[in-house]
Parts: sequence; C-alpha cells; structure tokens
Amino acid sequence: MKATIIGATGLIGNELVNLLLIDDRIQEVVVFVRRTLGFSHEKLQEHIINFDKPEEWRELVTGDIFFSTLGTTMKQAGSKEAQYKVDHTYQYEFAKAASENGLQNYVLVSAVGADPKSTFFYSRMKGELEQDVAKLDFSSIHIIQPGLLHGDRNENRFGEAFTFYALNAVNALGLFKKYRPIHGKTVAQAMINAALSFKKGAHSYTLEAVFELSKQ
Repeated sequence: MKATIIGATGLIGNELVNLLLIDDRIQEVVVFVRRTLGFSHEKLQEHIINFDKPEEWRELVTGDIFFSTLGTTMKQAGSKEAQYKVDHTYQYEFAKAASENGLQNYVLVSAVGADPKSTFFYSRMKGELEQDVAKLDFSSIHIIQPGLLHGDRNENRFGEAFTFYALNAVNALGLFKKYRPIHGKTVAQAMINAALSFKKGAHSYTLEAVFELSKQ
C-alpha cells in the first residue's frame, strides 16, 4: 500500500514516517513538505512544494491512505489568520484533493476539545476542520484527538514543557487523567492502526481510545 503524508516534519509526522518505513504492509511512503526530511530511504518519496499553489501538487495526492498531521502554533504563525491557513486551509485543500483523486482512507490528527461552535479560537478551528473533512467522499475517516503531546521537537516550547511536568504531577495524584500527556510515537502508531483497521465510516478517538488504539 501507498501512504501519503502532510506534516511529516512535525512531532507526530516524523514518528509516523519512521514507523511506516519499517512497516511491511506499506510499500511506499510519500510526503509533501516545505523542506526536505534530510534522509533517504528506498520506500520514501519527497515532494517539496509551495502549499499556497495547489495547482502544482493537487494531482500528486494519490495512494491508499492519507495521513494529515500538519499544524503550527500562534507563535510560529504570527497571527490567527496565518495559523488558520496552516491548521485548516492547507489540511482541507489536501484532503479535498485526496478525495477527488480517489483516496479512500483518511486519518487526521485533530485536538481534544475540537468544536466548531467553541468560543476558543484553537478549538473552533480544529472543530471546523473536522466538520469540513467529514463532508468529503472518503470510505473511512479516522479523527485522532490527543491531549498534550510530548516527544522530540525541532523547536523549544517552554509552555508545553511546563504543562507536561505539571500534568504528570497531578496525574500521579489521580487527577485530570483524561488530559494526561501522550507521546508523539503513540499517536502515530494509533493512526496507523486506525487506518489499517479498514473500518468504514467516520470514527473519532479521544485520549483513552488513542492509547488503546496504539496497542492493537
């Protein structure tokens, strides 16, 4: 099978690529990136693209499974509008191209609390993306809603690091278990297991379900 990915340079995306490259069920891994991953593999194909020019990459979005792990922060993006472009517009345009090109199996990393009616910008943005991709013509849609992520990142996020240690402390007391941190590799494995379950229809997985899914 052929797996296609956007967001391959991020925390989850990087773990996802590594897991897919050693998975014998996957024969080809295609990534769409702004910059090279910096390594080669016989199963890996890179498309270095401009996300703002879909006419240049739309027809290349093919395969059996489409994984969408793209995302940024307000700090990195610089504004709500810029973050919305990355977290919603780019992901939706890729999902739409995948659907139109006949890809049937779609897996999206969203976020806990995603809700198109939320008063919080981030939750509303994620909810709107979930709502919009659900209207596309996929046989299977798997939406992963992890909590706080941890793992090796390319950039330092002090706020996330502080929250990670604080949550671990309260989790040890038996509190806020549904918000406990989850490693990027665990999320990536859950995404693969969801995709290869070949369940028809739309499925959402909140934190506990993501942990369980990663073990299947």
